[in-house]
Amino acid sequence: MSIPGQTVGVSVFTDHLLQATGVSRLELSNAYLVGTLTSGLLLPMGGVLLDRFGARVIVVGSSLWLGGTLCYLSLCDRIAIVVNSILPLDHSVIALVILGLGFTSLRFSGQGMLTMTSRTTLGKWFDRRRGFVSGTTGVFVSFSFSIAPLILSTWINSFGWRYTWVTMAAIVGIGMGFVGWLFYRDNPEECGLIMDGDATTPATTGDTFGENKIRDFTRSQALRTRIFWAVTLTLSSHALVVTGITFHIVDIGAEAGLSQIQAVSLFLPMAILSTIVGYSMGLSADRVSLKYLFLFMIVFQAIGFTCAANLGIGWLRGLTIVGLGASGGCFSTLSTVALPRFFGRMHLGAIAGVQMMSMVCASAIGPSFLAVFKDQLGSYQPGLYTCAILPVITLILTLFSHNPQQ
Repeated sequence: MSIPGQTVGVSVFTDHLLQATGVSRLELSNAYLVGTLTSGLLLPMGGVLLDRFGARVIVVGSSLWLGGTLCYLSLCDRIAIVVNSILPLDHSVIALVILGLGFTSLRFSGQGMLTMTSRTTLGKWFDRRRGFVSGTTGVFVSFSFSIAPLILSTWINSFGWRYTWVTMAAIVGIGMGFVGWLFYRDNPEECGLIMDGDATTPATTGDTFGENKIRDFTRSQALRTRIFWAVTLTLSSHALVVTGITFHIVDIGAEAGLSQIQAVSLFLPMAILSTIVGYSMGLSADRVSLKYLFLFMIVFQAIGFTCAANLGIGWLRGLTIVGLGASGGCFSTLSTVALPRFFGRMHLGAIAGVQMMSMVCASAIGPSFLAVFKDQLGSYQPGLYTCAILPVITLILTLFSHNPQQ
């Protein structure tokens, strides 16, 4: 349900927004950058609110907020015309301001709060089987995210981009809001339950020691650990590059000689691979040190980022699917499992808020980063090769990090 607020849900609307508002691709990327950065900076506060009010209140509020934002964006060009008739300003400036406000609201409610609340809730409800639960949900999350561009593209071609956004607003605002009110609770204790059904049984994984023995880190304590930044930068680099590729996938494909359908269709095999890897990651997370799983993710990030610069070559296009599909499968599971295992549950919302801020800000930079290379050098290829440096940095940092619970 957070897909409308994710880049995979926005990317298929890019060309329609360009045509409707009259802004350039670089200007739209910059509006997306400003909106996403602003929303990212607000997320630490959102994490504190999550700890204070609980998952049920926040998930309902985020769903309604996201639905309202989608309605706003479906009318963004018409709102710009109305404002332009009142204020004697350049039309493109007004359009960019309206888009920037829309993207801020979209990213904060969808990519930020709705996603963070869901992941944090899972982390608070499970301990010994947290990996299994995350892997199971990852089957749906990875597949949904990967298949979304193809489904939304078909939806838009059939009914138009405005109707698609308004329909999504109703599904998310009313549908997810009701699901959140009905099922979400902040932790098992609210329902008279305990984690895993037995608070005295120690965990059997290599990283945890049972909820009764886990030390609860405060946000400031977590931020002083190396493992927090190793995890956060690995996830953030993935968000940066994959967001950039997804946002410009049609144009990147065109540069490589692929049609729009061919470019968007790359997400289908990625979806299948992400689903398989995500579930495998969940099973492994209950048995294997998370450090090794993050190293696995980093290696496939490097493969995917590098090969994405050569989509015109068949076998490299295949490696792009393998690299991005495998690392994407890791992303959902590891982003759910890591923080509660390393830092406990008590301040999980506040800690997750900082991590989410980093990820959202990174995803904000991605589209504009690649757009600058396209604008200045005429190709996305140099930008994608530059992105391939990030896995090298996170690999080194991860190798020298350890679990603070040990």
